[in-house]
Amino acid sequence: MHREGYAMFDSQELDGVRIAVLAADGFEQVEVTRPVKALEKHGAEVEIVSLRPGSIQGMNLLYPGKKIDVDRTVFTADPAAYDGLHIPGGFINPDFVRQSDEALEFVRAFEAAGKPIATICHGPWVLVSAGLVRGRRLTSWPGIKDDVRNAGGVWVDSPVVHDRNWVSSRGPQDLHAFDKAIVEHFAQGAAHTGRTTPAAARDGSWQRLLAGSVAAATVGLVARQAWRAR
Repeated sequence: MHREGYAMFDSQELDGVRIAVLAADGFEQVEVTRPVKALEKHGAEVEIVSLRPGSIQGMNLLYPGKKIDVDRTVFTADPAAYDGLHIPGGFINPDFVRQSDEALEFVRAFEAAGKPIATICHGPWVLVSAGLVRGRRLTSWPGIKDDVRNAGGVWVDSPVVHDRNWVSSRGPQDLHAFDKAIVEHFAQGAAHTGRTTPAAARDGSWQRLLAGSVAAATVGLVARQAWRAR
């Protein structure tokens, strides 16, 4: 598997890691529910960010699926509050998203900060409209490979493609591989950016307390020895 950018990171622990899912009406149902389930299983906090408040309509290919609740809109969500971004596909969803200047700025903020971005199926349309695809290797639903190439990207026919802070996949048929890949990808991203999870913070606090106790004990011992030597 081709991989550039992040060093390998063995842990798949995502406690304290916050992921935004950028989606609108017409999102492909499983391209949201499956990745969200995989991320939450490993401890991530996931929020649905959309173009409007309320709920948005999912699709199962051409047939209506279930609605999901929106946590925040692109008008109120702060990219700095998240550690990574997932852009799902669907025939309609990314076309709505790519027409929103606020949504495109939201995506560009993640890229400018070097944060991990995951996308699948028609999701790369959003990256194309954000002007981020030139010179990047990625995959997508085969029907938009010309769009990727015309935007200056290198389209690869593979279940999962890694390129620096991006991981992409072709569609629902690749979700088994994609779900595993994004857990590792966002864990690597957290390590790469120095993100401290609550567990790591607790460990760090314990280590600092231990170090302080040792230092205090050492000072006390030196003081006692000096007093005895008088």
